[in-house]
Amino acid sequence: MSQFEARPGVPDPVDAARLDAIIKAYDVRGLVPEQFDADIARRIGAAMVDVLDIRQSRGGPGAVIIGQDMRPSGDDLVAAFAEGVCSQGCDVVLIGLASTDGLYFASGARGLPGAMFTASHNPAAYNGIKLCRAGAAPVGQDSGLADIRRLVGQGVPVYDGPPGRVTREDVLPDYASYLRGLVDLRTGRPLRVVIDAGNGMAGLTVPAVLGIETGEDALPLEITPLYFELDGTFPHHEANPIDPENLRDVQRAVIDHGADIGLAFDGDADRCFVVDESGRAVSPSAITALIAQRELLRHPGATIIYNCISSRTVPEVIAESGGVGERTRVGHSFIKARMAETGAVFGGEHSGHFYFTDFWRADSGMLAAMHVLAALGETPPGTCLSSMLAPFDRYVASGEINSAVADVEAACDRVRSAFGHRPGVTLDDLDGMTVSAADWWFNLRPSNTEPLLRLNAEAVDAGTMESVRDEVLALVRDS
Repeated sequence: MSQFEARPGVPDPVDAARLDAIIKAYDVRGLVPEQFDADIARRIGAAMVDVLDIRQSRGGPGAVIIGQDMRPSGDDLVAAFAEGVCSQGCDVVLIGLASTDGLYFASGARGLPGAMFTASHNPAAYNGIKLCRAGAAPVGQDSGLADIRRLVGQGVPVYDGPPGRVTREDVLPDYASYLRGLVDLRTGRPLRVVIDAGNGMAGLTVPAVLGIETGEDALPLEITPLYFELDGTFPHHEANPIDPENLRDVQRAVIDHGADIGLAFDGDADRCFVVDESGRAVSPSAITALIAQRELLRHPGATIIYNCISSRTVPEVIAESGGVGERTRVGHSFIKARMAETGAVFGGEHSGHFYFTDFWRADSGMLAAMHVLAALGETPPGTCLSSMLAPFDRYVASGEINSAVADVEAACDRVRSAFGHRPGVTLDDLDGMTVSAADWWFNLRPSNTEPLLRLNAEAVDAGTMESVRDEVLALVRDS
């Protein structure tokens, strides 16, 4: 049993503007306690049970698995959420500190819906929840999150049956064993690896999966750890490796230690970024292409998913490897849904999220890192990461450039008018606007949460990329 008190219900409504501020396209996220507090967490827990129909009396699995990252606000929010779940007659399984992919593992392995308390790469003042159905299936705006928001706004009905119970489990050893079974690192050549956990959950999962903390055999990896102490105040740098500034420490350490590779994880360790032996950041699209090639060796002719801001290298490598490429929108709920529809074995996003069919189509930064380590370990001694990845370095990319604009629609219209009728240029609206020509392309899409336009451009050479980039930015920023 638990110390949590199952309350009878939270039927009163919540201000719509407050919910709109924290319930995003894919998750719940906001400042604690100004936007997101224990009361809101309790209501979301209660609403999740009702919307996803997971109460035992309704024939559902009857329990929700809850994990949390290292943020100081997590304990109170988890306790409140568990109260809300229990108040609706549903049990709770607490797994304690976990990475987001650790929560997905627990959801998949035990066939239960889950809730992960994390704000991912956001600063310490934030927290949030990533929700999933049984088997780690996504809960986004189109798959239950909008209904949860609506029910919280209206007021969750009181449940008059017996409350749920709370138990605790440690899933870390099983998580480590499962990942070790997917990618065998035991036979590769010895590698020197620098890993920056950013004081996030990789500080827990790396020693378990790549080390011997859970009783696994030692691997041929000499790991130099950076910031493995769990600290949700992020004293060294933000746990957001997509920002180049937050890669400086791992880049420097790779050079200082003569390492073969550097890895950097975000706060909840569901994303992994790679640094080569020279300290150069590797494009996530190159990692997508590498893993796609490896997965197609195991599953000839299979489908691989990639999002619309991935490099052209990705579909080229998929086709060259005998696979079928499927382009989709940015965002984990779209990737996972399309993988389910097509039977895809792997999906990659340019943001550093990588999805695996043998991991319940969920994203795992650790599993992606293991694939890269395995690929490098399989090369002859003396082979460096940059040379191994050279076949995937075909184009010049701008990186994502954000522009604050007063009128997003007007800015997009200016770009559409300028490029829409040029010979040899095509335009599609899969996710924002993608404009393509023979030797360049760009994608311009609005942010889901801010008055921003995000530009990604790529071309066959730097001069062409810079010309396209600068022309688009001038149109976007013309106020």
